[in-house]
Amino acid sequence: MKALIKELVEAFGPSGYEEQVAELIRAKAQAVADDIRTDNLGNLIVLKKGTGGGKRVMISAHMDEIGLIVSYIDKKGFARFNPVGGLPISTMTGARVRFANGTVGVIYNEKDGWAGPGSLADCYIDTGATCPEDSPVQIGDVACINRPMEELGPRLTSKAMDDRIGCAVALQALLELPASPNDVYFVFSVQEEVGCRGAMVAAFGIEPDVAVAVDVTSWGDTPQAKPMAIELGKGPAIKVKDGGMLAHSGVKRWMVASAEAAGVPYQLEVLIGGTTDAYTIQTARAGVPTGCLSVPTRYVHSPSEVVDYNDVLNATRLMVQMLANPISW
Repeated sequence: MKALIKELVEAFGPSGYEEQVAELIRAKAQAVADDIRTDNLGNLIVLKKGTGGGKRVMISAHMDEIGLIVSYIDKKGFARFNPVGGLPISTMTGARVRFANGTVGVIYNEKDGWAGPGSLADCYIDTGATCPEDSPVQIGDVACINRPMEELGPRLTSKAMDDRIGCAVALQALLELPASPNDVYFVFSVQEEVGCRGAMVAAFGIEPDVAVAVDVTSWGDTPQAKPMAIELGKGPAIKVKDGGMLAHSGVKRWMVASAEAAGVPYQLEVLIGGTTDAYTIQTARAGVPTGCLSVPTRYVHSPSEVVDYNDVLNATRLMVQMLANPISW
């Protein structure tokens, strides 16, 4: 899966501009899909039909990544910006960004790193311009972090692991899925980073019997990390609770039973802050029993998010086990 992950994480896809990611996924999914469509908001929905008698299942992994949008260009050509999603000031000074037109810029903080973090209002993008007239970007242009994937022993690091790693797990599970009684709708959703909007729309249209989001979660295994019972390399996490949702107890039991049946190591996740597509899926229409499969990830929303490759492989094994068999809890 490494080549697939590299292709996905290095693609350009801030919230609202996920088309490049969607095309990559569409090209790989079409050989095994029974139907592929894009809805009005931009979600890519891939259907794998079951043999009958199963449930209508929705799997959701979001394609978008955090980004920024140019809001002002000063007389010297420096671009001010607003965040698109949760852009942390602590990791932005010196970060490189890439715009849709290929322009690369450097973020810097007017208060600079020696004086403290300041705020995003103190930051600007240097694109090499000397005035507004020779700026290669304009007001309203959107950028994402520019950072390639690298291997750190058994770990992988890149921008946009959140949530291209979830997309990779869902896509690989689709490619490996044998005959199943369940009709499975793999939704590669848009605009999660700005309010889980894509998944909400997709769930309303699909009306699933059960749903599982695939996303990243936080970590508790670095020096002085906040106490959290999640470690990289100990398996994918089955969510119990996060800042926006309580996982359906039956769905959680189904996921745990599937992990044990497949011999996949797993962790139980209680995340204090943050949420995922599962938040809006579970309240669609009359409500959907919903859970979340999480890939433990260090340094979330930074230019260098880190996952353990074995956790990714085990998350894929678990998803295949969940979908290939009758669902009950």
